[in-house]
Amino acid sequence: MNYPLFPLFVPLAGKTAVLVGGGGIAARRVEKLLLFGARVVVVSPTLHPALQKQAENGKIHWEARFYREGDLADAALAVAATDVRAVNHAVAKEAHARQVPVSVADRRAESTFYFPAIARGGGLVIGMVSENGEAHRAVRETAQKIREVLDGNKDSSGGQPGKPACGGAGADRDRRRSPG
Repeated sequence: MNYPLFPLFVPLAGKTAVLVGGGGIAARRVEKLLLFGARVVVVSPTLHPALQKQAENGKIHWEARFYREGDLADAALAVAATDVRAVNHAVAKEAHARQVPVSVADRRAESTFYFPAIARGGGLVIGMVSENGEAHRAVRETAQKIREVLDGNKDSSGGQPGKPACGGAGADRDRRRSPG
């Protein structure tokens, strides 16, 4: 029986995320990791312009070289995002041996976690993936709709942490409690 994925939210602030690869996929992954306070180390001989800028600004640490075994020694999280299958496989193999969660861009079966589409606002963080890993467009479109709802309701919550940006179950509960 195939079960759906369990959405697991973990603290990343100050933890080391090692990302092997320096292209466009890597740049998108780094952007998400930085949002949650990860200390990002990128291992790649070259960098996408967005990653180059982050390295120059000190937002990421860049190891300007090819991956080598041992690069995940201090990693709390790993990402394999090169365009070389053998390298991605080697990163996954090391991550599995070290019990480090790993996302492998070109091989879902080697991944132990998946990058979700993320929507944030009004003190909420919403992460979304498809059950089968195939409905990327539906996830992207749904996440965008959720972002629009969160953005459209900033005034109602003031964007304060812990306060929903849109009604939801808590608002219904509060209405039931208030004298009518």
